[in-house]
Amino acid sequence: MRTTTLGTTDVRVTELSFGAAAISNLFRPVTDEAAFAAVEAAWDAGVRTFDTAPHYGIGLSERRLGAALRDRDRDTYTVSTKVGRLLEPHPKGGRGDDLAHGFAVPDTHRRVWDFSSDGVLRSLEASLDRLGLDRVDIALLHDPDHHAEQALTEAYPALERLRGEGVVKAIGIGVNQCALPARFLRETDIDVVLLAGRYTLLEQEGLAEVLPEAAARGRSVIVGGVFNSGLLTDPKPGAMYDYAPVPPHVLDRALRMKAVTERHGVPLRAAALSFPLGHPAVASVLSGARCAEEVRDTVNQLRRTVPAELWDGLRAEGLLPPHVPVPGTAPVEEADRPKEKSRSRGGDDGHGGEHR
Repeated sequence: MRTTTLGTTDVRVTELSFGAAAISNLFRPVTDEAAFAAVEAAWDAGVRTFDTAPHYGIGLSERRLGAALRDRDRDTYTVSTKVGRLLEPHPKGGRGDDLAHGFAVPDTHRRVWDFSSDGVLRSLEASLDRLGLDRVDIALLHDPDHHAEQALTEAYPALERLRGEGVVKAIGIGVNQCALPARFLRETDIDVVLLAGRYTLLEQEGLAEVLPEAAARGRSVIVGGVFNSGLLTDPKPGAMYDYAPVPPHVLDRALRMKAVTERHGVPLRAAALSFPLGHPAVASVLSGARCAEEVRDTVNQLRRTVPAELWDGLRAEGLLPPHVPVPGTAPVEEADRPKEKSRSRGGDDGHGGEHR
């Protein structure tokens, strides 16, 4: 599987990243055996980039992912986790479930927002304990939408120090919106944006600011949520879009896309997986799976050849703007190319991870 580096770092990511939210009982239970088999199938397919977070299953994602990777050579894969939510024992934990947050797990802990410097350190220390690993490669600020100032003035500087000390190799932000990551790209020295649901075959909001900013500054984007909450896997009435029932006009557009892709012998989900990789700033697409079969299907879809005529057909139907880059197109204009920028970091430079 093809790999690339994030921004100006030496962190390598595969073109497909394994999102470990699904194996933490996202919406419904997943057995330990199924979770481990999913990670094993991803490994067998050549995936070497794995993304997790304390939020996913109140730590279950990190525990399962760490256990599944523990016997692998640590220098052969990349792990990303996130900071911003600390897990604290719930005063009445274990009596109910966590489905209000989307996870079918006992509510043994509660999430506490904390983008302070101390919160970052405590979060990473706890994540390493749950993962059972000696380090993570990428640390991301997780959904700081309502905590932007503290994330900028306290959490980000803490991550920058950790990167300079070689504790983590790359830092960034993981969000479901575009305004904040564009601001971070302009005002900080992050390496990567994990952008969920905002640069997909269905919508390209990220093309307004985030992707051009990343490309111009030599930074990278990992695209999550490529199926827009599952709509682009099987568009039908009652399907989910942005974690809510799909509006009729959005469903109609997805169905029209499906008709075009299938005329060219390509499943809609294959085109959806391939599409983001057409932009030069996109280093990887992140997709979650709860079992080995789902992993194998995702890998098979990504390996499909998507003919140029398919993209032309979407454009002809008014379903894809003419200026949007697609896989296999000619090189981008020089102004849009990632620019290499040197970065001075103190200490060791680090030689030594669907988001929702």
